[in-house]
Amino acid sequence: MDTGIKNIKHHTINICSVRIFFLFLTVLIITTSTSLPMEQKKWVIVIDAGHGGRDSGAQGSFSYEKNITLAIALKTGEYISKNLNNVTVLYTRKNDSFVELQDRATFANKNNADLFISIHANWAKTKNIKGTETFIMGLAKDDQNLEVAMKENEVILLENDYSTKYEGFDPKSPESYIMFTLMQNIYQGQSTSLASKIQTQYKENIKRVDRGVKQAGFWVLFMTTMPSVLTETGFITSPEEEKYLNSSQGQDYIASSLFRACREYINELDSKSGISAVKNQQSEEVINPAASVKSDPEEIIYMVQIASSTLKTDVKPENFNGLTDVMEINSSDRFKYTSGKFTVYNEAVKYRKKLSSDYPDAFVIAVKENKIVPLQQTLEQKKKK
Repeated sequence: MDTGIKNIKHHTINICSVRIFFLFLTVLIITTSTSLPMEQKKWVIVIDAGHGGRDSGAQGSFSYEKNITLAIALKTGEYISKNLNNVTVLYTRKNDSFVELQDRATFANKNNADLFISIHANWAKTKNIKGTETFIMGLAKDDQNLEVAMKENEVILLENDYSTKYEGFDPKSPESYIMFTLMQNIYQGQSTSLASKIQTQYKENIKRVDRGVKQAGFWVLFMTTMPSVLTETGFITSPEEEKYLNSSQGQDYIASSLFRACREYINELDSKSGISAVKNQQSEEVINPAASVKSDPEEIIYMVQIASSTLKTDVKPENFNGLTDVMEINSSDRFKYTSGKFTVYNEAVKYRKKLSSDYPDAFVIAVKENKIVPLQQTLEQKKKK
């Protein structure tokens, strides 16, 4: 009986010590953040590639999470550094090294980061589960969210003397997560805003399955003192998504989406003080699944026709399964809608295949001076040249 009372008292003291520590950090943040005017503030973004070194993270059929997260993290940082002004990008790791969970948050705190983005790949017991989801710190509202947090927090068990470092926190014990109900994250609103922007980019820009913005008790988010998110870029246990996450194109698309979300978030706040974080819109190098090419008006170009109707349709992404480059061609009293723009026919054919799941009846057309011309005739003409 006495031992049980001592354990309860010890657990209570641990929770209280964590609350005092968090309160101290809150006061420190508010003092620091208000000491400089908004226009003098330089943005610092810390990108955290999940796992690393002896911590391989989740395992797929042929790959490890730690390698996927590092590749995406480095590409994300490159996009941000190349396209945003007045932003410094820092990494918790830039190689296959083991970084303790506590040190990741400490690194962001010491560098006075404005945003913290932890990149991960998800895991599930069944192979048919797929999609992206982005978490903010909070109490897991269902068993599935708690399971994800417990899986990511397990890295603590690989650290030396983890019981002392993490105040007796046991990542495998649901009871340990009660501490997250006691904490009010002052950056919850900002974190939710960034997480929502990330999920929107995943869904609209690169057509990933959207599993939404969620809350769960991730220790790495709990210890950071700035708006922070943990994004699960896909399921390594899904054969389709594992292949996508390991492909150079897939990693580019995800990194592009994270960059776009950061840009939107930063510009949204900086616009209040008249500051623009974008270096040069025209020089921005962002991967777009339906990237078009500039061409001479008289040159023959190839497009993929995805729809045709006697009624005019507003050219908006939501009307065309999220496609952002749809063009309208008025031909023979019909409105024809196309996606993509290519000078090489075979490239258009490849792109048509990518659209086949949403548009199985799509086909390649030839266009000259904004008018549809006979496809076979153009191909024969190019052969003669």
